[in-house]
Amino acid sequence: MKVIGRGYPLLLMHGGPGADHSTLLSFLPCADQFTLVFYDHRCNGRSDGVAVSSMTWENLTADAEALRQTLGFDKWAVLGHSFDGMVALEYALRYPQSLSHLLLMDTGGDTRWVQENAPEILAKRGYSAATVKVARRFFNGQIAPNEVVPAMLKFGRAYYHNPSLLMLAYEAILALRIKRRPEALIFGFSQLLKGWTVMDRLSGIKTPTLVLAGRHDFQFPPEHQAQLANGISNARLKIIECAGHNAPMERSAEVIQAVRHFMGTVDPSCA
Repeated sequence: MKVIGRGYPLLLMHGGPGADHSTLLSFLPCADQFTLVFYDHRCNGRSDGVAVSSMTWENLTADAEALRQTLGFDKWAVLGHSFDGMVALEYALRYPQSLSHLLLMDTGGDTRWVQENAPEILAKRGYSAATVKVARRFFNGQIAPNEVVPAMLKFGRAYYHNPSLLMLAYEAILALRIKRRPEALIFGFSQLLKGWTVMDRLSGIKTPTLVLAGRHDFQFPPEHQAQLANGISNARLKIIECAGHNAPMERSAEVIQAVRHFMGTVDPSCA
């Protein structure tokens, strides 16, 4: 866990499953305005000591709530990217009294989009049948631990709209520092996320919410972002142009500006 900066507390839930908080370091410039809380979910990154089967919605959300209490925050804002936007959605439903702002980035409320629709989008974008097949196995957790990284390399460019050589080089450097847990990825996609949806529960979220995603996100495209925002009564939708699934990295200045604006227009004392 890392706590950096000063100001109103903002918890950053990293993507995955199986990655770590390094994936959200592009938000470090926000430390001049917010107290940023980075941590690795159980069984993800450098968190260890418990069985991967303990990675349940109940435990993932309870861990975040325990962290809030330990740090002594009455309320905080929660930002979740990709898989952890799903964790953030569950957290908002289970601990609404602890949440002042909800920020959902390149995420979804129904696993079907990533497990069924994402491979189809890759096919439409010209990826080979073999790569599409690998992606389908990957997003359904039907893959061996030693296949995870080679699989990601096959369709890694799809995470971006139009990655430059500089962006790809930065991604390669970042990949070296990320502690990946293939077993968490496999369990997450094959067990935790299998059949998961929150679309029928979105009306239960009353927290002011920002739904933000890249226009070219192949996992959770704009049409789903609109569904997500429409289902939450107090939600705003922001689509980032010229960005894919990793909008916070690809268009970091625009994403940070959107976060600052949203946080600045919602009074935490009234949330």
